Amino acid sequence: MPNLKDLKTRIDSVKSTRKITKAMQMVAAAKLRRAQEAAEAGRPYAERMNAVMANLAGASASADNAPKLLAGSGDNQVHLLVVATSERGLCGGFNSSIAKLARAKAKELIAAGKAVKIITVGKKGREQLKRDLSDKMINHVDLSEVKKLGYVHASDIATDIIARFNAEEFDVATIFYNKFESVMNQIPTELQLIPAKFVSEEGADMPLYEYEPSETEILADLLPRALSTQVFTALLENGASEQGARMSAMDNATRNAGDMIDKLTIVYNRSRQAAITNELIEIISGAEAL
Repeated sequence: MPNLKDLKTRIDSVKSTRKITKAMQMVAAAKLRRAQEAAEAGRPYAERMNAVMANLAGASASADNAPKLLAGSGDNQVHLLVVATSERGLCGGFNSSIAKLARAKAKELIAAGKAVKIITVGKKGREQLKRDLSDKMINHVDLSEVKKLGYVHASDIATDIIARFNAEEFDVATIFYNKFESVMNQIPTELQLIPAKFVSEEGADMPLYEYEPSETEILADLLPRALSTQVFTALLENGASEQGARMSAMDNATRNAGDMIDKLTIVYNRSRQAAITNELIEIISGAEAL
């Protein structure tokens, strides 16, 4: 027979947990609205930038004087993986899905004889990847003190990546993040940053306009900005995905806590009824003995 005091203590504990998860769900819902608006507001700019860059790159990618960020180093032996996750947990499988995708890519490259280097953005991804890929990590970006994510943060990350590329530390760079689709669905995504790849919505390979100065000169100036835009888009998509995943996870936790409270309450009432029945039987038995 379960101890009534222990059952009462456990019920109170689960009720306290339910209050916390409900509060976290409401906070995540409020943050989700802002994060989703930011991600959706950034998409048209990113798509337009991608279309312009695709038109420019179409005629310049194969040119002898093509920018290095577009043409690449001419090799693909060393790969840099930029893994963007959250700084906080309690968001379901959000971080695990990104880490899983990045880990699979790293193992695939290592099996093919390629060298792998990893930059983590967000400590949760770092915690998961350092278990078996700690020797591949070369840098970590801490955004835990950032209250509102801005373009400057993405620009700093992009500048570091470009500097490492110019220093010939790697040949190919890829970023991993979750693309926000809905509260219930976030899509783990990998996007190649260097050599830059742009695909226009119309699928056109040739430029639609004549540019002044030349396409190559314009590309040299726009490519770093385009890379920063891609990183910023990834961070915005991650922000919305994180809050959506946390809202969903806390909603499930709140429901589970409610179910557990109901089950424990039934056990408590049954145990209490059994104790009362035993006391009545003892009283009646004692009375009959007299």
